[in-house]
Amino acid sequence: MTMPAQRTRIKICGLTRQADVEAAVAAGADAIGLVFYDRSPRHVSLEQAVTLVRRLPPFVTPVGLFVNAAADEVRRACEAIPQLVLQFHGDETPQDCEAAGRPYLRAARMAPGFDLLHFAQRFATAQAVLLDAHVEGYGGGGKVFDWSLIPPGVPCPVVLSGGLNPANVTDGVLQVRPWAVDVSSGVESAKGIKDAAAMRRFCEAVREADARIAAAIA
Repeated sequence: MTMPAQRTRIKICGLTRQADVEAAVAAGADAIGLVFYDRSPRHVSLEQAVTLVRRLPPFVTPVGLFVNAAADEVRRACEAIPQLVLQFHGDETPQDCEAAGRPYLRAARMAPGFDLLHFAQRFATAQAVLLDAHVEGYGGGGKVFDWSLIPPGVPCPVVLSGGLNPANVTDGVLQVRPWAVDVSSGVESAKGIKDAAAMRRFCEAVREADARIAAAIA
């Protein structure tokens, strides 16, 4: 029996402009990320976020990124954007992540000695764990982590993040075989300003990896 071809999902994060949202969708993104962390240069207000998602086509998912946000802030975002998936990048507990009653992703900061299997078990209700580089502060800082740190047998879908760009994402998909990839700075011309051509090349590179995986198992 022939195995079904893999299709790696693509999330483009840190969008701040309507033109960039439209270009991300045209490039083939499955999800767009909206940063609600006010210390980020890619931060958007709730009003901006509502405007950005208003023209999203069906089946493109908006994802709201939070860092140690108050429960009321998360609740307001969920009320304003009914289809919002949550992404937690701070020190949130499983109870914090579950409080809004929405599907969520939990970011893991990868470093030598980090027990990803235990982390994934703690956040067993997460839709996926998002693997990012461990840097000072929150977020991956555009840095690639050592993919060999990912152990086999992670008990939930994995989203590969951290320093991905059009030049390295094919290798990342081939090596890690993630359920999805997440890119931000790797497709930017400036912080918070996306490059339409880079987003297109990134999505094409992911599809190239998928095609190579499909050919290998055919």
